[in-house]
Amino acid sequence: MSELPFAATTPVSVARVGLKARDAESLAAYYRSVVGLQELSRADGAITLGAGNRPLLVIEADAAAKPDDPQSAGLFHTAFLLPSRADLGRWINHAIADKIAIEGASDHLVSEALYMTDPEGNGIEIYADRRPHDWKWNGDKIAMATERLNIPSIVAEVPAGDAGWQGAPENSIVGHVHLRVGRPEDAEAWWNQEFGFDTVAKYGGQAVFLSSGGYHHHIGANAWRSPGAGRRDPSRSGLSWVEMRSDNVASPVTREDPWGTVINTVPGKA
Repeated sequence: MSELPFAATTPVSVARVGLKARDAESLAAYYRSVVGLQELSRADGAITLGAGNRPLLVIEADAAAKPDDPQSAGLFHTAFLLPSRADLGRWINHAIADKIAIEGASDHLVSEALYMTDPEGNGIEIYADRRPHDWKWNGDKIAMATERLNIPSIVAEVPAGDAGWQGAPENSIVGHVHLRVGRPEDAEAWWNQEFGFDTVAKYGGQAVFLSSGGYHHHIGANAWRSPGAGRRDPSRSGLSWVEMRSDNVASPVTREDPWGTVINTVPGKA
């Protein structure tokens, strides 16, 4: 069995993401078939999906919700981190075989990633990290880029005669969450203060990347589509909450970021 990814071993990491869905059944079916998550439980109109026995995504039914507004604060993407490069190769073969619509594919130096959008407009990243000791740091800032993804090289990691994609493998996690915000500077200050996160990269005044324990980023925040956005409209579908796991709290804590996005924190190890 593969090891738990480095992203989950830091003092603070992402645990789960909650989505408010206009059609929860259809959305859950998408995440099962495309991302390979398994249904773990249902309660009070919410469907919990995960990998192995680890819950990663909670889909909350709200048929009366208005569609998400991509120019407002909210979710840019949920990033599902696979344990190995070979796992990413298996997923790519699955995407090709099932004709899954891919909107982007990038080599970020620290990671290799593919992007898509679910049926209700929520962004998704499927990625695998390069080994942390191969990441390049310039002082306290990490080198990240957006380069062409070498798909044949990734697929070549899958051994001959391999059983192929069998769904998200055990130890898949939500490696990071990327948020739409009105001002990245305000997001940076909030995550620095509330979680003690380090600022590890900035793209001008348009995006900021923050992390715990030397990861390349647990949280991204950008204003590419949402410059000047105010507080979220709670009647819209899309991001409901983000849950962080922390070594630094003894009991659950709920906060709201400057845009009204709910950030829950739970104690304990990954």
